[in-house]
Amino acid sequence: MIEVRNSRVHGSGVFALRKIRKGTRIIEYLGDRISHDAANTRYEGHDPSDNHTFLFTVDKRTVIDAGVDGNDARFINHGCDPNCESETEKRRVFIDAIKTIQPGEELNYDYSISRDDDDAANVDEIFACRCGAATCRGSMLEPRKTAAPKKRRKAKAKPKAKANAKAKPKPGRTSTRTAKSRRSQKQDAGRRNRPARR
Repeated sequence: MIEVRNSRVHGSGVFALRKIRKGTRIIEYLGDRISHDAANTRYEGHDPSDNHTFLFTVDKRTVIDAGVDGNDARFINHGCDPNCESETEKRRVFIDAIKTIQPGEELNYDYSISRDDDDAANVDEIFACRCGAATCRGSMLEPRKTAAPKKRRKAKAKPKAKANAKAKPKPGRTSTRTAKSRRSQKQDAGRRNRPARR
């Protein structure tokens, strides 16, 4: 289904050998399962200006180091307009297709590597993205948080003359139920695990 070969994005990449339909579970991200402390110790001398990492955070206790006993999943590159996503189930990490992928197309997912308060001033240069997508944000790091604009209070609507007439929903409006499910999807997406940075 997939193979590793040279990538125009970065080093080696993973490419589809045949059409992979949206929703397909492609591969599990495998490697040595270690604690965060063990990962920190293992990569203590890691050059901070080197963005190359095979570490993937599973949860607060566990990191997968695909540099040890890893598989082809470790070669999937970052993309700002990804065709895959990482999904964690029962403390295992999988790569799933979120778009239909054509034969010969490179697989990618958004690393959204977390930002830290003590990041170097050139952290976005170190983790620069070269995916080439029209929507490329230029970095493998998660987008910078911006202050939410203040909401303006709306004037209360005056009650209508016919109190018992049922109000019809306006076109383009979303029901509360759908809005809640979309919010849940976004929260779930935010909880998906990301490559760890060392």
